[in-house]
This record gives sequence, C-alpha cells and structure tokens, in this order.
Amino acid sequence: MCSTGSVVLAVASRDDCPAVAGVSAAMADDRPPADRDQSWIDETTERAVRRVRHRGGQAGRIRARQWEVTLVISIQAGLAAAIAALLAKNLLGPGSHVFAPAAAVGTIATAIGQRARRTFELLGGVALGIIIGDTLRFLLGSGPWQTGVVVALAIASALLVAGKGGPLVGQAGGTAVLIATLAPMQRGLELPRIFDALVGGAVGLVVVALLLPINPMRVLDRAAAPIFAILCEQLAELAQAVRARDGARTMTVLERLRTTDDDLGRLHDALSGAEEVVTIAPVRWHRRQQYHRYARSAGHLERLLLDSRAMARWSATALQYGEPIPPELPDAMDRLGQAVAEMRTECRVGDDPRRTRRLVQECAELAGRASASGVHSFGESLVTGLRTAASDLLRASGSEPEDANRIVRRAAGAGEAEIHPPLRRLLHRARPTRAARARRRAHLAARSRNDGRAGLPARERPAR
Repeated sequence: MCSTGSVVLAVASRDDCPAVAGVSAAMADDRPPADRDQSWIDETTERAVRRVRHRGGQAGRIRARQWEVTLVISIQAGLAAAIAALLAKNLLGPGSHVFAPAAAVGTIATAIGQRARRTFELLGGVALGIIIGDTLRFLLGSGPWQTGVVVALAIASALLVAGKGGPLVGQAGGTAVLIATLAPMQRGLELPRIFDALVGGAVGLVVVALLLPINPMRVLDRAAAPIFAILCEQLAELAQAVRARDGARTMTVLERLRTTDDDLGRLHDALSGAEEVVTIAPVRWHRRQQYHRYARSAGHLERLLLDSRAMARWSATALQYGEPIPPELPDAMDRLGQAVAEMRTECRVGDDPRRTRRLVQECAELAGRASASGVHSFGESLVTGLRTAASDLLRASGSEPEDANRIVRRAAGAGEAEIHPPLRRLLHRARPTRAARARRRAHLAARSRNDGRAGLPARERPAR
C-alpha cells in the first residue's frame, strides 16, 4: 500500500517538482543493459523493415514506368518479325527463311540506344562466319573436329575485331556452326543467309525509325522522375535531420542517396535510346535540340546527386563532432530541394526557370549567412557543398558555368554581408553638405595663412 501511494505521489508531483523529475530521468537512464540492447535491436529491425518496404514500393513504381517502353518494344519486335518473314518469302524465293525474322527480332530486342550499331555488328558477324566457315571447310573438310576448329577460329577472329562479346561474336560463331554442319548437306546456304540477315536488319531499323518510333522526351522524363523524387525527398529529410541534430537520420539519408546507381543507369540507357531515336527517326528530328538540352541537364543532375551525398556525409560528421549548426544551413537545404522540384516542373512545361534561379539564390544566400554566423571545419565543408550544388542546379536549368558561379558567388556574398558588413561600410561617413565643405575650405585657408606668418618677424613678412 505504501509503495503504491509513493508511486502515485511521484507521478503526481513529477511535473511540479524538478528534483523528482531529475530522479525519474536518472532512473530511466539507469535501465538494465538488456533493455538497451533490446531497444537498439528494435530500432535496427524497424529501420530494416522501412528500407525493405521502400525498396519494394520503388520497384513497383519502376515497373509501372517501364510498362510503356516494354509494350512499345514488344509491338516493334512482333511487327518487325512479321514484315521480315513476309519480305523474305516473297523476295528471296522458296525455302525456310528463318534468319530474316530472327535478325529483325535481334535488332529490336537489343539494348535501346545501340540498335543501329548492333545491326551492323550482326551483319558483320554473319559475313565473318561465312568467310571463315567456307574457307576452313574447303581446306579441312567436314566432320566433328573440323566444326570445332571452324567455330574456334571464327570466335577468335570476331573477338579480335570487336574487342568484346556482342552480336558480332555471337553471329560469327552461329554462322560458322551452320556452315560447317549444314553446308555439306545443303548447297548454296551462304548467299540466302546473307540476304536473310540484310532483310531482317533493315526491317528492324525501319520499324524503329519510321513505323513505331518511341517518344524520346517521354522516355527521358520517366527515367529522370525517380532521381528528381529522391533528391527532393532526401534533401527535405536531411534538412529536418540536421535541424533536429539527429545523426542517425542523416546516415539514413546518406544510405538512401547511395542506392541511386540503378536509377542513374536507367537514365543513361534512356539517354542513349533517345539519342538513337532523334538521330535515325525523321519524325523525331524536331526533338534534337530539346534532347541535347536535356542531356546536358542530366549530366549536371548526376553531379547534384553526388553533391547531396557529400552534404549528407558532412552533416553526419559535423553532428558526430558536436559542431555548431546555424539554422540557416537546414533552411538552405530546404531551398535546394524546392529548387529541384521547381526545375523539374519548369523544364517539363518549357518555361524560363526564373523561380528555380530565385530559390537557388536564396539557398546560396542562406549558405553565406551560415558561414558568417560561425561554423567549424565540417560545417564549412557543408557550406561549400551547398554552394557547389546550387551552381550545378543552375547549370542543369540551362545557365552557363560562368553565369552560374557568378550568381551563386554574389548571393553568398550578400548573405555574408548581412551578418558581417564589409569594413568600408563601417567606416563610411555621410557626405558633407556644400555649406560644410565651404566652411572647411575657409578654415583650412585661414589656418594656412596663420601658419605661414607665425614664424617670421613683422618686418620680414612678405608683401602682398
């Protein structure tokens, strides 16, 4: 009964009595090590569950964004195979022209952005396999070991020509096998094989360039969407973590920013595919200038992502060493994330990125104020990272490098001047009026006359 009453009294008086609150806090800190370990395990487990859920949601969004491209490529492959088979049957005469649709499908299904090059590699591999296969079959004859020698030399020659694996090597080896095994039983196999490859490759390129060319800007926008989303979300999260001085949250942001390599790889593939489309598809030639502008922005966007990683790492280190964090630093991170979101909106609609520049200037100005307020080594590195990211974002929005650096430098200097005005401003005096200047000139003239007469006898004063 007494223990229960004491507990009730302690709970009731904890808010009114600081001593009781301090004792309670001390008791809470003196909990057993097992409880501490259990709480650490629970926190780690919860963090792992959040990471798995986030990756699962991200994978679902990626599959949804890739659905349109997958559908287009599937239709392109089916249409190319049908056209190639029809042309081979009507133009190349009777026979099983299976290589024409196979070559067409191989052209379509290869990596987007490399179809034209892969088509020429395919044709070169077929020609190389036929030449080596026919030559060695004429010299060595036919048989199992002759087939092995033919394939080995064809693969070696293709690797020497290409330098690495690819359609050229695969087609050279496959064609050498066909020539070494089927040519003795079926005469005249070489010429139809070449024509089949030519028809299939040409049909594949025609389908990609003329009949069903993809929209390059839509593909680029879908590939860049996850990078923009990650930057906006994680910069806002980093600002909150720094504002709350939560080192664990900053490390979580750093880990999240480090998982963007796959997104960058998809963006590079999309850039390669868009370049191919605007190069070989006449209906997409009007997109060339827009593509080149987007490609330049994508390069600076990747640098901005690297800058954000560096800022997350420096923030975690600054918090770990207990360095002072001025409130302007997390505010600058917020402005940077808002500028990224604004740039995406303005670039999609084709507007002049005025709002993006304004937010970037605010970010640089806040960084300058934070530097002047007083930061230590890692905080100064964080300020430098903010200014670098602001410059990269301006370049991504279309500014020239010199203009971007000048805008950021002026904004940061204006922010520093708000905290510590330049010395010449402190020593600046109000400009005297005209009457004050006249009185000062008269005073100086009178003093000079008196000084000139003071050291001379009366009789030796100069005559006027």
